[in-house]
Amino acid sequence: MQAKFKKSYRFAVRTAIYITLYSTLLMSVFLYYYHSLEWYYPLMFSVCIFIFSFLIIQYNVERFIYKRVKKIYDDLTLLESANLAKGAITTNMQTLTEEIDRFARDKKIEIETLKVREEYRKEFLGNVSHELKTPLFTVQGYILTLLDGAMDDGNIREKYLRRASKGIDRLGYIIKDLDMITKLEVGDLSLNVEVFDIVELVENVFEMLEMKASKKKISLMFDRDYANPVMVKADKERIQQVLANLIVNSIKYGSEKGTTEVSIENLIKNKVIVRVTDNGEGIDKIHMPRLFERFYRVDKSGSRKEGGSGLGLSIVKHIIEAHNEKIYVESEYGVGSEFSFTLEKVE
Repeated sequence: MQAKFKKSYRFAVRTAIYITLYSTLLMSVFLYYYHSLEWYYPLMFSVCIFIFSFLIIQYNVERFIYKRVKKIYDDLTLLESANLAKGAITTNMQTLTEEIDRFARDKKIEIETLKVREEYRKEFLGNVSHELKTPLFTVQGYILTLLDGAMDDGNIREKYLRRASKGIDRLGYIIKDLDMITKLEVGDLSLNVEVFDIVELVENVFEMLEMKASKKKISLMFDRDYANPVMVKADKERIQQVLANLIVNSIKYGSEKGTTEVSIENLIKNKVIVRVTDNGEGIDKIHMPRLFERFYRVDKSGSRKEGGSGLGLSIVKHIIEAHNEKIYVESEYGVGSEFSFTLEKVE
């Protein structure tokens, strides 16, 4: 109950006063003509009429309001049982109005969120369809060409089979990455947490991608010499995947004869931050909010030439978040990009 005098009480009091005055005046005139008017008769009559009127009016008003308010609560409860069904039904109009306004605001936000998700779902399905369709049609085209007679030529047969094999490999990458990202999102992918040297892991990734970087004459390097190991606690295989994805992207979008630099810095007492920086083409600000979405591509034509599943950055984000860590990106178009993520440090 609110501290303020209920509006229904004020209504009942005002109405009871009107009835009391009218009834008292009527009784006074009646008794006057019968010569039996005493001063306390009207007073007693007024008090009795007022109390009776107030109780009847208040009861009927609350009963009238309660029926209609209950109907509103029942209707709203069908839509949102979690909120309104828990509390007692109120006949206070201000409280009810505030609850309905809050309910309407929440529903509006929920509807807007559903609209955004629906647009994202449509775009995602379109992207999945396109990503799967491209290698499928490629493989189908090469196989049909071979079946139409090209297999009689040994050189063409070998070349087309190799290209078909690359298309099948790309399909495998997409399906594998989709499976992984689904497991990451629902929490089914368990992490094998261990203590390892992050410097050594970066060196291994550099060796693994050295040939790919050399094709564009990109140098893979540390920002400085790390004489001592930097021990961290995480899933070594997953963090290697994170580093590989980030460095592959830096090579893919890096400038000819450019550099990809990795630095490892102490962030706070028990955290380190790993930065992957390049001097490539950079990312326009318009793309930054959607950079980690599945299948979202900054350069749609260039990235397809480079291959890949289009899920790399989304997987990176989910792996880092599965470790309860943070990932950041800073980029300036035409200058370069820096992706960084935190890890738990072990002393």
